[in-house]
Amino acid sequence: MHVLDLLQSDSLGLTLLWGEDALLGQEVSGVTATDLEDPGRFLGPGELVLSGLVWWTDGDLAKADRFVAALAGAGATALLAGEETHGRVPDELVAACRAHRVPIVAVPARTSFRAVTEAVYLRHWGDLSRRPTRTFALPENVRGELSRLLEGGAGAAELLDRACAHLGRVSGYLLTASGRTVARTPSAPALPARQAVAAPGREGISLGIEADSSDSSPYDAWRLYLPDPDAAPPRVLHEIAEVFARYRDRQTRRAALERAAGQEVIALLEEAGSPSGDPGALEEALAAAGLPAGGPYRALAATSGDALAEALGHLEGVPYAVGRTAAVLYEDPDAGVEVVAGLRSVWPLLRACGGPGADLRLGAGARAEGAEGLRASLSQARFALTAADEEVPVRAVEQLDTLAELLAGVPPEVRGVFGARTLGALGDGMLRETLEVFLANNCSWARTAEALHLHVNTVHYRIERVQVLTGRDLSRLDHKLDLYAALRCL
Repeated sequence: MHVLDLLQSDSLGLTLLWGEDALLGQEVSGVTATDLEDPGRFLGPGELVLSGLVWWTDGDLAKADRFVAALAGAGATALLAGEETHGRVPDELVAACRAHRVPIVAVPARTSFRAVTEAVYLRHWGDLSRRPTRTFALPENVRGELSRLLEGGAGAAELLDRACAHLGRVSGYLLTASGRTVARTPSAPALPARQAVAAPGREGISLGIEADSSDSSPYDAWRLYLPDPDAAPPRVLHEIAEVFARYRDRQTRRAALERAAGQEVIALLEEAGSPSGDPGALEEALAAAGLPAGGPYRALAATSGDALAEALGHLEGVPYAVGRTAAVLYEDPDAGVEVVAGLRSVWPLLRACGGPGADLRLGAGARAEGAEGLRASLSQARFALTAADEEVPVRAVEQLDTLAELLAGVPPEVRGVFGARTLGALGDGMLRETLEVFLANNCSWARTAEALHLHVNTVHYRIERVQVLTGRDLSRLDHKLDLYAALRCL
C-alpha cells in the first residue's frame, strides 16, 4: 500500500499539500497517531504519521522543524495532518515537510483518524484481529478496547492483560526503575525486584515509558519488559508503551492527591501544642489518607519523599500515606510483613536509581499502638534518620542500642560543641590518645602502659593531667561516660 492509494479514496477526502511522486509511491508499513512534539522514538520506518497538531504553536518555526525532523529521522512515509484543531494545516509545517522531504497530506475535520487507520489496515493487511507479524502494528480493535478501558479507570494489570491477549501466552511486565512490578500478564511468573532490575539488560526486550511531568524523579521511570524478544513485534510494544504513558499521566495526578493527603497527616503530627494534639483531626486525616483506624502505625522519615514512596510500594498489602519527606504506615502485626526489614532489602535498589551522589537515607520510628503515639514515632524516625549513614542507610530507632549509635543521631554541630567543650583543653596529642587507650582498656594502668609502650608511672602522670584539665574524676562512672562520649563526638 502507498500514500497514493489513500489520496485516491473519495470517502476520506484527503488533500496532498506537498509530495513528490517517488515519495508518494513508497510502501506503507503501518500507521501511528501521535501528538507528541518529538515522536521519533515511537516510530518505525515506512509508517504513516497521523497528528491532530495539538502540539503546534502558531508561528513557531523551530517546533515545526523539530517535529518533521523526528519523522524524517525515523523514516516515516508521510505526515497526515488534521485540520480540525487549527482549521487548516500551518504553512510552516508544510515548509518543514518540503525541507525534510516528508510528504504531507491534509485530513479534513469530517474525516476521523480511525477511518484513515482502518483504510490502511483493511487495504494492506485485511483482518485486524489476527496475530500480527514483525511488520504489524497493534490492531485497531485492541487500541479501541484499551482506550475504553483507560477512560473507564482500569488498572495496570487489566490493561496489560488486554494489550497482550491477542499475542497468546506472553509473559510481560510493567516495572519501575527499582524493580517493583506494577503489573504482569497472567502467564508471567513473579519477578523478584533484584532480578527485575538486572534482567532487561541481559535478555528480552525493554521499552521505557516516559513520564509527562517536568518534576519527575529517577524513581518514576517505568518500563515495559518482555523476557522473550520474539514474543511480539517491536511496533506493537511501542504502541502498548504509549497506552501506559497515558495511564501514567492518570496515576501521576492520583499520586499527587495521595501525597497531599499524606502531608496533611504529617502536618498534624508536626503542629505545636499539647503532646497529644487533636486526636480527632489526626484520626480523620489518617482515614482520609486511606489508613485503617486504630493502628498500630509506624512513622518513617527519609531524605527523599519520592524514594520513600517507591520503597513503600514494594511492601505488598501495607497501607501507607507519604508526605514530602515522611510517611505513616499501618503495620498489621498479623500480616507477617517485617516492614523495616523489607525497606532495608529494597533500599540498595533505590540508591542505585538515585545515582552515586544521591544522599538517600531512611529512619524508622517505633511502632505506635494508636494515633496518639504517632508524634513520638515521627520524632524517633527523624532522630534515627540523622543516625543513618553511608554504611547503614536504613536505621530504625530500635537499632540505637549502643552509645555510639545514639550519639550518631545527635546533630554534628551539637556533637562538635560537646566534644570541644569537654576535651578541648587536652589538645590533639598524647593526652587525648592516652585517655582513649585508658578507657578502651577498662582503666587498667598496666594494659594501657603496655599498649602505648610506656612506663606505668607515665600513664599515671598523663591521666592525672587529663583529670585536672577536664575537671573529671576517672574513678567515677558518670565522669568516665562523659569523657567516653566526648571522644565519640569528635
